[in-house]
Amino acid sequence: MDDLESNIWWKGMDGGVKDLLHQSITLVDEVSSWSEKFVDYSFVVFPAAKGYEGFLKKVFLDKGFITNDDYYGKHFRIGKALNPSLDTKYRDESVYDKVVESCSGDRILANTMWDTWKNCRNMIFHFFPNEKNVITFEEAKEKVNEIISTMTKVASGCRIK
Repeated sequence: MDDLESNIWWKGMDGGVKDLLHQSITLVDEVSSWSEKFVDYSFVVFPAAKGYEGFLKKVFLDKGFITNDDYYGKHFRIGKALNPSLDTKYRDESVYDKVVESCSGDRILANTMWDTWKNCRNMIFHFFPNEKNVITFEEAKEKVNEIISTMTKVASGCRIK
């Protein structure tokens, strides 16, 4: 696992986000030695996914993509705001378009942010009766690494310090 404190975005992050990321790293380190095996290891990813949400909200606030009311309120939804397929009647709420315009000039970074959100949070934390959305320990480690890697890409692409 990366040394979290060496990431360019680390200093500007809220202590709660840092604690959540540390918790997932600790779980990755500790769970591998447990004798009990589980059907689903999404619990290893959850703190990092929650930290990713906090990180994105902070970036969006700092870049002026969302308001203080959005940041502190209970109604702003990352999944809606980052969705590249958001219906045109809701595009004024889109952060995806703002990331493309302000951070990278292309869709690569915005798509990476969306894919990480979708694959490392939504798909593993929702239950779908016709799908077995469980992940192995190795997949959990990969998802925690993906979240941290995406955060570093966002910090670089959006010039966050």
